[in-house]
Amino acid sequence: MYTGNELRDMFRKFFEERGHKILPSASLIPKDDPTLLLTVAGMVPFKPYFQRRVEPPFPRATTAQKCVRTPDLEEVGKTARHHTYFEMLGNFSFGDYFKKEVIPWAWEYVTQVLKIPAEKLWITVYPEDDEARQLWIEKAGVKPERIIGDPENFWAAGPTGPCGPCSEIYVDLGETRGCGRPECAVGCDCDRFLEIWNLVFMQYNRDEAGVLTPLPKQNIDTGMGLERIASVMQGVETNFDTDLFRPIIDFVADLAGIKYKENPKNDLALKVVADHVRAISFMLADGIRPNNEGRGYVLRRILRRAVRYAKLLGIDKPFLESVFRIIQRDYAQAYPELKDNENFIINHLNLEEKNFQATLDQGTQMLQEKVRELVEKGETVLGGSDAFYLYETYGFPVELTEEILAEQGLSVDMPSFQASAEEHRQRAKEQSQQMRAAAESADLIQRAKALGVTPFLGYHQVSCEAKIEGLFVDGDERQDAGEGEEVTIFLSETPFYAESGGQVSDEGVLRTPRAEARVLEVKKGVTGTFYHRIQILTGVLHLGETVEAVVKTSARSATARHHSATHLLQAALRSVLGEHVQQAGSLVTPERLRFDFTHFSPLTPSDLKAVEGLINEAILKNMNVDATEMSLDEAKKSGATALFGEKYGDTVRVVTMGTFSKELCGGTHVHSTGEIGLVKILSEGGIGAGLRRIEAVAGLEALAYLRSLEEQVTEVAQALKAQPADVGKRVQGLVTQVKDLEREVSHLQAKLSKNEAEGLLGKVVEIEGISALAAQVQAADMEGLRQMADLLRGKLKSGVIVLGAVSEGKVNFVTTVSPTGLSGLHAGQIIKEVAKIAGGSGGGRPDMAQAGGKDPGKVGEAIDKVPTILRGQLKK
Repeated sequence: MYTGNELRDMFRKFFEERGHKILPSASLIPKDDPTLLLTVAGMVPFKPYFQRRVEPPFPRATTAQKCVRTPDLEEVGKTARHHTYFEMLGNFSFGDYFKKEVIPWAWEYVTQVLKIPAEKLWITVYPEDDEARQLWIEKAGVKPERIIGDPENFWAAGPTGPCGPCSEIYVDLGETRGCGRPECAVGCDCDRFLEIWNLVFMQYNRDEAGVLTPLPKQNIDTGMGLERIASVMQGVETNFDTDLFRPIIDFVADLAGIKYKENPKNDLALKVVADHVRAISFMLADGIRPNNEGRGYVLRRILRRAVRYAKLLGIDKPFLESVFRIIQRDYAQAYPELKDNENFIINHLNLEEKNFQATLDQGTQMLQEKVRELVEKGETVLGGSDAFYLYETYGFPVELTEEILAEQGLSVDMPSFQASAEEHRQRAKEQSQQMRAAAESADLIQRAKALGVTPFLGYHQVSCEAKIEGLFVDGDERQDAGEGEEVTIFLSETPFYAESGGQVSDEGVLRTPRAEARVLEVKKGVTGTFYHRIQILTGVLHLGETVEAVVKTSARSATARHHSATHLLQAALRSVLGEHVQQAGSLVTPERLRFDFTHFSPLTPSDLKAVEGLINEAILKNMNVDATEMSLDEAKKSGATALFGEKYGDTVRVVTMGTFSKELCGGTHVHSTGEIGLVKILSEGGIGAGLRRIEAVAGLEALAYLRSLEEQVTEVAQALKAQPADVGKRVQGLVTQVKDLEREVSHLQAKLSKNEAEGLLGKVVEIEGISALAAQVQAADMEGLRQMADLLRGKLKSGVIVLGAVSEGKVNFVTTVSPTGLSGLHAGQIIKEVAKIAGGSGGGRPDMAQAGGKDPGKVGEAIDKVPTILRGQLKK
């Protein structure tokens, strides 16, 4: 029996022996592909090669690719094969070999390496693909009767672009796994016939009219799910019973004090937890951070589902870290990022789990409130929209809601819940379909592809002569463009830095004897071509013309100071806070720097002082700043810091600042740290779970900031008639004086409130035998109103008090019921109706509640309605 790890290695080794380059799995964050949130298939990293936007650096490759898909999230654990995270084994040809090579290889691998009996295998082909059918028969030796035509066997990258027929290999798992129907065959919905491998023959290009044109270079893209083939080779019924999952499931079952395969409901939860924790471990390992948008939201949702289903198993204590350790143990050899990024993964797991537990508690309180309302109304079924709101807002699985309700003899309107869930899914699907790639004309892309990598001269010079090799206006190629037009141009070489790595692009000018243009921004395409967006100020620029390209040196120098300061900042943070600090984003401009990093608590004033001190000490040492190109392996061995989650090429640029800092970086820098001059930290704060941000200025911008502070201190000193050095003491004295006056005012207000409260006792009325006091009073804020209500409650002993007040346009209400539960009255229910009249809402405990309102003019009316409201509630 082969293990999952062995099957992964066997596949790649088989194709390596057939001339394929083994490549590591790409990140789950797709590179340069705005159409995808996550890597969903093995071919995703190779899309630029298949579409020929970039020339492939090798003709054939093989991978085990990490993938995450979530459209069928609700099916995970309910079926034998659905997962969020899975591994796709694949072999790829970029215009090298085609059907006659890949079909015999596939059959050889399945029958001779995996040794699956041929009599258990079935092949499907596209009905019109006679070539593939014949190759299966003649080259692979498959019996004709075991080849089935399937009109679904046609793959396309999208409405337009590369496409072609495909061919699938199925394994017959036996009658015992089938549905028993006489017509049961390949394609049946039961579990008997399992697809294990799909071979895609990318041989056409489809245009907007739907016309198929043969590609000049045909491609191969195959995909075999590791989890699926493991289930076949290990002879188990589901993917979850393979060694890829069982250690995780058994560990979670042990945490919950249960056994796997003893209770179907528990088994579902165990499978969901195992699947989801595996997915979030790999997503975090690739640098995806939980948040409320994009791929971060997908991660957060999967994590919360894992915690919710663990709760159904009775696991109430933090558990994610311990489950991650099992995954790390079994997968880190193949995926070292699980070990390399351990601190980042564990910190986010613990923080998210803790925060979600608080959210889950809030949801429980809301559900109990819904239960109380059902009981009061004499109803037994919770509406589906309410159940879905609990699910979507507080992360409550409907199963948990059903379980809590069942304990009290209640249930959920499941048809209504399903309708709400389906409506939500449709909205999400529509939003997903609206995602498109960045708008670039086909002509622009083709020109960039033809030109290839633009030589960048900007590391060593700030001007050069270059030829205009492409000139586009609104995506259309032109021969020339004139004054006032915005143009995208390609140059034969350039001194302009293209926006990358957080550093903004250079500014500058292009000149000819008869024209001048301003360079607005520069970006680098996937082909390595620099796109220069310019505005022509005077004259006309012509395609093929030679221009003088000149970088704005003042902006370049200021940007370099801030970029070099960013490197010193990261090194200082790691020195002060620890090696767990990792860059999570940055912005470098001529005016300032912004640095985001992983850390799980605010920096103390002493931390910031230490960081700032280390940076400026490094500046004063005037260390050389050197940039060297080397292989990625050499860079890692040298101890260079890389950007977490970033994928680098085989050759990288390492920027070293003495012995203080060594980072992989393609940006522009100063020649020695002394050129930075001075760095001043402006702010530090949190921007998300486990993420902090520092903003700072360097060089002349730091000097300007300090001068601004000096001017402010001088202005304050003049206002206080004090010397600048004495401003702190004078301000502290004023703060103390203000606090004393505030206490005096508060004391006088309390005295006035007491007098007013005693006068209000004469307004007490009897309603159905209950003492009630409703009045509009004077109170500065909600705290003052509560104090008055407490004073009156002490005097009244038994009864209901409703007070309303308006202060600075704000409406406040307070209600008390004493003793608690008096005649079934509930302060929270009373105040809801009172506040509603003034356009507000609120609630609270049975004995005391508070609310706000939006319409100050309705406060009197709301107070007048209190007797009517009380009578209505007493009748209930």
